[in-house]
Amino acid sequence: MKNSTMHYWKKTFIILTLFTGVTNQAQTKNEVIPLWKKIPDEIKAPDYKENESITDGKVQSTSLVTIPTLSIFLPKESKPNQAAVLIFPGGGYQHLAIDKEGTKVAQWFNSLGIVGIVVKYRLPNDKIMKNKNIGPLQDAQEAMRYIRENAAKYNIDPNKIGIMGFSAGGHLASTLATHYDEKTYEPTSKISARPDFALLIYPVISMQNDITHKGSQESLLGKNASQTLIDSYSSEKRITAQTPPTFLVHATDDTVVLPENSINYYLALKKNAVKAELHIYEKGGHGFGLGVQYTSKFWTRDCEEWLKANGYKN
Repeated sequence: MKNSTMHYWKKTFIILTLFTGVTNQAQTKNEVIPLWKKIPDEIKAPDYKENESITDGKVQSTSLVTIPTLSIFLPKESKPNQAAVLIFPGGGYQHLAIDKEGTKVAQWFNSLGIVGIVVKYRLPNDKIMKNKNIGPLQDAQEAMRYIRENAAKYNIDPNKIGIMGFSAGGHLASTLATHYDEKTYEPTSKISARPDFALLIYPVISMQNDITHKGSQESLLGKNASQTLIDSYSSEKRITAQTPPTFLVHATDDTVVLPENSINYYLALKKNAVKAELHIYEKGGHGFGLGVQYTSKFWTRDCEEWLKANGYKN
């Protein structure tokens, strides 16, 4: 009896040791870190608490974000000088589709040997920020600076750090691509916030009334925004020769965010001699994530080829 008891505890100890090893290994691979030591222009609002929507133990969506974070997903086999992509989930600047347009996308990048970094950014709100127009952009700029500054820690090539944004996250990504040198806070270093490339998936690009996504426009700029403010946050009007090379995806039958957003951005890139590739798929609607059963399901394959052709995938 004594021997069987000893055997039981020995077996239990081995299982626990193995489990702890696996858990520790998983923790070293994926890290969640707060973006700021001190959030710029923050307003403390004790009743404003993050609200997560969880299904089967997974956070699907989150809103009322007060503490921005970076979730860093490393490929199973880490190699020197890896490319990395900061991922901005969409949600109309009202919530973040953190699983479909964040975690799953980071895991897909990992399968390509690319570091995926999900940015949980603050959503524009007068209750928690002095200027809600720039709150999300502050987070985007700092995310780029932080990853570039700490590139060596994650075996990342500091000259191969791109961005990806979906829907309103695509607006934030395109804003970073065109406002990367705008001073929105006092950075702690002189490291550039310019992305090396941009991947924009059914993005909100324009704030112009005829083609914008009204929900995103009102959330970011308010209901009675001046034309100057609208122009400033219409990314197609902000492109220069220094705007990063861009890969764009949209569906013709997207009635939520019109494909003209991607088309106009592409035309402005072309006019400024910036490397660009645009894919307009016949079907897919809006919010198709990594793809649905229609023609849009192939965008990840096309994106992988673009990354390879431009030297961002080994």
